[in-house]
Amino acid sequence: MRAMLDLARRHRAGEPLGITSVCSAHPLALRAALSHARATGGHALIEATSNQVNQQGGYTGMRPAQFRDLVLGLADDSGLPRQRLLLGGDHLGPNAWQSLPAAQALRHAAVMVDEYVQAGFRKIHLDCSMSCADDPPVLPDRTVAARTATLCAHAEAAWQEAGGEPPVYVVGTEVPVPGGAQEDLHELAVTQPQAALATVAAHREAFAAAGLQAAWERVVGLVVQPGVEFDHDRVIDYQPARARDLSECIGGMPHLVFEAHSTDYQSPPALRALVRDHFAILKVGPAVTFALREAVWALDCIDREWHGESRAANVRAALLAAMRADPSHWRRYYHASGHALDLQLQFSLSDRIRYYWPDAAVVGALARLTAAFERATVPLALLSQYLPGACAAVRAGEIPARLPELTVHHIHQVLMPYSRACSPQTNHRDPHHEDLP
Repeated sequence: MRAMLDLARRHRAGEPLGITSVCSAHPLALRAALSHARATGGHALIEATSNQVNQQGGYTGMRPAQFRDLVLGLADDSGLPRQRLLLGGDHLGPNAWQSLPAAQALRHAAVMVDEYVQAGFRKIHLDCSMSCADDPPVLPDRTVAARTATLCAHAEAAWQEAGGEPPVYVVGTEVPVPGGAQEDLHELAVTQPQAALATVAAHREAFAAAGLQAAWERVVGLVVQPGVEFDHDRVIDYQPARARDLSECIGGMPHLVFEAHSTDYQSPPALRALVRDHFAILKVGPAVTFALREAVWALDCIDREWHGESRAANVRAALLAAMRADPSHWRRYYHASGHALDLQLQFSLSDRIRYYWPDAAVVGALARLTAAFERATVPLALLSQYLPGACAAVRAGEIPARLPELTVHHIHQVLMPYSRACSPQTNHRDPHHEDLP
């Protein structure tokens, strides 16, 4: 993972560079990230989270090697050279097994880390910040660090067996909940510099105690809270003044940059400020699948207007039926009822819909919607009504009026501010001005 080591080195040398980490498993979201990287000339950093992809399949049904093969195939289809594709694992730790005693949960986590590294994932976010069934509500830094070092030892052993480039690591204790806040937000506490420095010291000591000094040299990122987050319908925007002390303490952390989670929905100026202030790894996930949902909802509306209710694919109805039939992925997060719950199910910024795309009925409905746009040319008036930006690209001959290209075009709008923030000196060309393969 020389690209990540080089990024950290160059950023610490004064270049205002960063990288966008796209955390998603949907093929259309992945295609958008890969084609965007191809068009803009950068690397595509794709990360699978521990609840999406693990040795038990996660909610996608994929193990790490299957996810790797999916992304590699999409990269080839998108024309992105494989050397510009970076694979990472996000929140690798006991997250998916928190209901178990810690020792048992960590055994599961070790198997997962082994599978990720054996499959070729080389950016490994080790997250042991969560409490397990027999833990206190808040874990001390030393406990988190010791567990992290244990998982790192498994990762190093897996790398030695698999070969290839050595993994790089991201650590931390002040880690946001995967996928957005679970409660209404008003203001967030920014990580205090002394807490960040103490976390680094605890991990350095734990790695040394485990004989992992060489691995410590490949720890490139520290997860901290810069004061950004989102919930169902509001975004906490980055305020540089509140994070100034945290930003400046990076001087006491040789070879590290900050990794900022939950940067979804941040404004372009906020993203640029984050990278400038040493939050050089910007994680985005729900905002990408939210854009995917927006595009599919629009295309679903076009389909109903175009072909009539009785012949429409009704993807929206299939998704909502799947969510109501199995509330396990949203029950902890959405607490409204009636119409208010309908709004949360469909339009929450945390986008719990992303768990339901693999549902068989949803897959079938999306295939029917895709076929509808293949059989005939969509009327421009309807495309203009629901996806005006994509309509302009179709009229200019930049993309065909097919569902994959229309959806990818919409997702690119989310990704462009990230690439501009992470590489401000590059003369970015909008990928919509290139034909998609």
